[in-house]
Amino acid sequence: MRVGGVRIDEAVSKAFLDAVAPAGIEAALLAEKTIEAQHDATIGQWRLQVERARYDAERCERRYRAAEPENRLVIRTLETEWEQKLSELASAEAELARQAAKKPHPLSDQQRNQIKALGTDLRRVWEASTTTDRDRKELIQALIGEVCVSVDMTVPNAHLALRWRGGACTELDVPLRVYKIQPLRTDEDTIDLVRRLAVHYPDDVIAGILNRQERKTVHDEAFTVNKVGNLRRYWKIPRFTPSSERKEGDLVTITKAAEILGVAPSTVHRWLSVGFIAGEQITPGAPWHIRINEEVRNRFLEKVPEGHIPILEATKLLGVSRQTVLQRVKRGDISAVHVHTGKGYRLYINVLNVQQNLFENPS
Repeated sequence: MRVGGVRIDEAVSKAFLDAVAPAGIEAALLAEKTIEAQHDATIGQWRLQVERARYDAERCERRYRAAEPENRLVIRTLETEWEQKLSELASAEAELARQAAKKPHPLSDQQRNQIKALGTDLRRVWEASTTTDRDRKELIQALIGEVCVSVDMTVPNAHLALRWRGGACTELDVPLRVYKIQPLRTDEDTIDLVRRLAVHYPDDVIAGILNRQERKTVHDEAFTVNKVGNLRRYWKIPRFTPSSERKEGDLVTITKAAEILGVAPSTVHRWLSVGFIAGEQITPGAPWHIRINEEVRNRFLEKVPEGHIPILEATKLLGVSRQTVLQRVKRGDISAVHVHTGKGYRLYINVLNVQQNLFENPS
C-alpha cells in the first residue's frame, strides 16, 4: 500500500529464475514425457470405457436371445435395451478413435534441440504472453514460502527476505523510486480573478463570467455556483456582501443606473455603446457598471443650457453627419448633455466651445 510493487516483483522473479535455471533443461524434456503419459492415460480410460460398453451390449444380446418368443412384451423391452447399449458402444468407439488421432507426434531432433534451448532461457518463457499471472504465482509459490518486505523511505530502499520451501533464506535490497505527485490546483490567474470578482458579485454571477471566458476547473469542467463557492472557501476569499447604502461615486449596475437616471436599461446600454457615459468592467465578460458621480449627473438636465442646440441642428450648423458628431462627443472633443423632454431625454450639443478646425480634413 505504501510502495509500488513493480521493482519488488522483478527482484523476486529474478531470484526465482536464478534458482530454477539449472533444472530448466531437465524440466523441458520432462514436459514431453508428461504430455505423452497424459495422452496414454486418456487412451487407456477410453479403452476401458469401450470394453465396458461392449460387455453391456453382449450381455443384453444374450438376455434377448434367451427370452421366450411368445413373451412379446419382454422381447420388445430387451430389444430396446440392446439397441441402446449398441449405440453407447458405437459412441465410445468413435471417441476412442478421436482421442487416438490426437496422439502427439514424436519430437524430431530439431524440435528436441529447440526445447533444450528454450529450457536454458527460462526468462523468455516467464515473460511470454502465453504465460499467465496465475501460472507465475503457482510456480513461485511452489518454491518460495513467503516474502517479507521492510521499507525505508529515507533511503529509499526495500529490504526483501525470501524464505524458500526448503528452509533457505535469501535477502535482497531493492532501490525504490519516489514520485512526488503535484497537487491539483486551479491556476493562479483564475484564483486572482475570483478574488477580485468576489468583491462585487455573488457566486452565480462569477460562475457565468468564468464560463464566458472559457475558463475550466482543475478537473476541466465548467464552473457552477457550488464550484465557485468551494474555490472561494478553500482560498479563504470573502463572500460578496451587497451594500445597503449607495455612496456618491460608487459603481452601480446598469439596472440601478437606469433607475437613478430615470431611463430604461436599454437606453443606458445605448449610451454606453456610443460613449456618452463611461462604463467599467472588472474583467471581460463581467457585467457593466456605471459610476454615478457629479460629472455624470451634470449631463442630465431639466433645462437646455446656454449655447446648446439639438444634435440635428448641430449637424447642419457644423456641416457633418450625426455619426461624426457622436464620435467627437465620445472622444471628448465636444461636450453634450441630455435634457429631459417628456418621457425621455434629448441630446444637445454645446456649439460654443467647438473649435473651428475640429472638422477640417487634414492636408
